Order: sequence, then structure tokens, then C-alpha cells
Amino acid sequence: MRVFVTGATGFIGSAIVRELIEAGHEVTGLVRSAEAAARLEAIGAKAQRGGIEDLESLTRGAGRADGVIHTAFFHAFSQASLGTRLQVMLGGSPTNIVKRFMTAAVETDRRAIETLGTALHGDQRSLVIAFPTMAMSQGRLAVETDLADPNAVGGLRARSEEAALALAARGVKATLVRLPPSVHDETRQGLITQLIAIARKKQVSAYVIGDSENRWAAVHRLDASRLFRLALEQGEAGARYHAIAEEGMPVRDIAEAIGSHLGIPVEGLFPKDAPKHFGWLAPFVGADNPVSSQATRERLSWQPTHPRLMADIATTLHSADARASPALV
Repeated sequence: MRVFVTGATGFIGSAIVRELIEAGHEVTGLVRSAEAAARLEAIGAKAQRGGIEDLESLTRGAGRADGVIHTAFFHAFSQASLGTRLQVMLGGSPTNIVKRFMTAAVETDRRAIETLGTALHGDQRSLVIAFPTMAMSQGRLAVETDLADPNAVGGLRARSEEAALALAARGVKATLVRLPPSVHDETRQGLITQLIAIARKKQVSAYVIGDSENRWAAVHRLDASRLFRLALEQGEAGARYHAIAEEGMPVRDIAEAIGSHLGIPVEGLFPKDAPKHFGWLAPFVGADNPVSSQATRERLSWQPTHPRLMADIATTLHSADARASPALV
């Protein structure tokens, strides 16, 4: 199968590209630079220059493919075009710049999904879209049949899911793979990488005290990449699949693990104090986001096999300590 992948050199996208190549698929990845193109070609994929704001490039890539996996998203201000950055910066009060950026990022994602789906329409070619579990309702175990919740901490992303489901209703074989806040390996752990950075800087590993224990789901990125391939090959139009190996790890346990490995105190913060400590990350740290993958495992015969979150946190922090304190020779 010829597969077009957006975000092909990202943390998750690069693992998906390798998974697809190993399974015998021919992959073309969307890249924004010559350096990224070289990295992609070095592992046996083709590169197409462009970005997710370039709708003509998206149409061209999808039009030549038998299926598309869409993982690209603006996770950083620098990833947006100059025009989008100026619109965000000059569009209102500085205090609302984060919300304006997220709104622009989601709108870009929505347009990209609609463009890719339109290019694939008519002959049952698959479109698989990455989506965050933090856009699900909080405080209960989320399941595959649940719709995204616009009022959740990541609820702005609900517009992307709505676009995907609208495509499925029009006959496009569009599916979603929902990803937890920690997609991890031995080098990075999603939002937990940010928690580690904050803990190092402030010399305290913190969590948010709530009415109940806040929980985050997790999955190893290689297990997630395999699920993307299975969704591409076997997924059903309109289906939502959950890339979840661990349903709900208490954020307090994560903070304690970070504190133990770094040798710093662990502190619970009241919600009113969280923004000062965590900044933009505060609403996510305070979110209770447990997620089930039981239906996904049954429908696609998917079973996670790679290391669990705590093992990868320990490896990351141990490796960082070893680099910081090389053995004397």
C-alpha cells in the first residue's frame, strides 16, 4: 500500500513510518525542510516538501496514496507559518495568546483533515487521524464510543474529531487513533517530559490536589505506531481506537517517581496555585483522564508489548544523570 504520512519525522510519526516500511508499505512523508527529508529518505521512505497549511500539497500527497495517516499538529508556535504567527500575536490581548494559538492550530488541523478526506473520497482509501484523549470527558473511564467533549481541558480539539466523523458520514473511510498525554519511550514521555523539566528547574516535583486522584493514561510509542498501522489496514469508517497500554496512572505517582529519581521533594498543590508552578500545563496536570482500550484490543487484535511508563521514566532520568556525571577515568 502507498501511504502518505503527515508529521512523518515527529516523535510518533517517525515510529509510524518505520512500522509501515517494516510491514511492506511504500511511504511518502510530508516534511518542511531538506534536513527532515534526508532523515526520512535514510530509512527508506520518500519525502514530499510542504506543511499542513499548504492544502495543495496535502491534496497532492493524498491523491497519490492508497491511504493517509495524519499526525501533524502545531505543538509549538514556531511550527506555524509567519502569517499565522502574526495573526495570533496581533489578534488581541497578550493574556489570551495561548488560546488564540490553540484556536489557530485546531483550525489548521480541521482544514487539513477536510482536505485529506476530500482527496481520498470515493474509493474506500483509509484516513487515520491522531487525536488526544485529553479532549475526552474528565473524571471517568473514557471508552471508544465516547465522543470528544468540547468542555474538556483539550476540548478545542473536538472540532478535529467532528471533521473526521463528518467525512465518515460522507463515505470516507476516516478513523481516529486517540493518544494519551504520555506517549513514551526511553528518551521522551510526552507531557511528562515537561513535568521533569519543571521539576528540575524549580527543584520540587509537584502534582495537583483534587477531589479525587488525577490519572493519566500512557502507551509506548512503538505500541502506538503498530495501532496506527492496524487502523490503516483494518479500521472501519467512523471508528475511534484507543492507543492505551495503561488506563490510568495517578499523576501523584508520576510526581513521586520524578522526585525520587531526581532527589528532590514532592509537593501537592491546590488548583489555585497550579498555574504559577506549571504555567500552561496546569489544566492538564489537574485533569483526571483515565482511558480504556478494551474494545480496540478486541476489534484490531492489538496488544501492547513494550516497556511501561515508569520503566521509561526511570531510564530517561538515569541516562540524564549519567550524562551529567560521567565516570572518572
